[in-house]
Amino acid sequence: MHDVMAQSLESIEQTQNAQDKLNEQPSPVCEGPLFVVGMFRSGTSLLYSLLNQHPEIALMYEGDLAHLPSLFWFRTDTRHWLARWEFWNGTLSRHKFDTSRIPDGISDLKTAIRESYVEYARQKKGASIWGCKSPTYSDEVSHLARTFPNARFIIIWRDLRSICHSILKAAEKPSFFRRKGVMLRSLLGYRQLKAQCDELVKRGIPVHQIHYEDLVRDPNSTVRGICRFLQIPFDERMTSLKGADRSAVENAAHHKLVKTEKIVARKEDLASLPPALKNKIDRYLFLWRKQNGGSWPFYPRTLDAKAAPTPVERLFDGVRYQCLQVWYHSTPIMFSFIPVPLWKAYRKLRGRPYAVELSYRVGAGETRPSGRA
Repeated sequence: MHDVMAQSLESIEQTQNAQDKLNEQPSPVCEGPLFVVGMFRSGTSLLYSLLNQHPEIALMYEGDLAHLPSLFWFRTDTRHWLARWEFWNGTLSRHKFDTSRIPDGISDLKTAIRESYVEYARQKKGASIWGCKSPTYSDEVSHLARTFPNARFIIIWRDLRSICHSILKAAEKPSFFRRKGVMLRSLLGYRQLKAQCDELVKRGIPVHQIHYEDLVRDPNSTVRGICRFLQIPFDERMTSLKGADRSAVENAAHHKLVKTEKIVARKEDLASLPPALKNKIDRYLFLWRKQNGGSWPFYPRTLDAKAAPTPVERLFDGVRYQCLQVWYHSTPIMFSFIPVPLWKAYRKLRGRPYAVELSYRVGAGETRPSGRA
């Protein structure tokens, strides 16, 4: 009898040990990436910080490698595009990413993205969900979906008036937001993101849409919805910034709130918006809401405008927007082929605050400068 009980206990112990070892194994890596996208100043950094609280999620912060397809137009190798990628916006150094485990011989964008982002997720915490958060992709989600047909997308919306107000506040100090055309690109890009989002939904690509206002008001419900979309267990840590890793987030004034321990809803003084800008925003919101049967944009709940922009205004704004888009998307192309020393000189000539050279070890023994274009 004693022997039977001992054997039973031993069997139970072996079963438990086997289960413990199974639980220790990392979860299978998801086949496709997760992209978190929104307009500039729409709450993408907050959402990124909360998502990465989950043990199964390890997203890069504005890695933007998919924004540099021209790096792969001609024959290249892993060391070359890694060095260029680092020089673009310091991604590797910001994430403290050891690239030595990325295989040599990668010469196409899709493989480069997968190998890099999956390896980062492994190094970070053995997470199964990999990808990137970036507002840079706000007009590129269709391209991302074509590159990765199995990708998933989380789109975050925010009241366009609050976005524009936040851009103006961020532009008070040297930053990206001082560049010409940022406001118009944000205004009309808002509608472009909606068009591309609708296209993805129509094609059956997994898209989950949330609103910044709901996220800060009720993070629990909003995050639970995201977990259901990603088919992962809900983790209470995702409802708070306490202990969140924001080391890859730039230490800039406009990121002050996301660096705190609590989720804080900034109270935007929309009355301080320049009247001409506020009226233009309201006219476009009126137009888009009319075009969408009152269902979009969801915020703001009420509008002051009673008329849409005139055809002449829409034509003029559209032409300016397209010109800005051509320049914006030509920049990474030029960056891919202009020698690094010339690009560094250009940065210093333009007085970019990130023109100071940094050093980071790319792969095995190769050091390259970093910064941001």
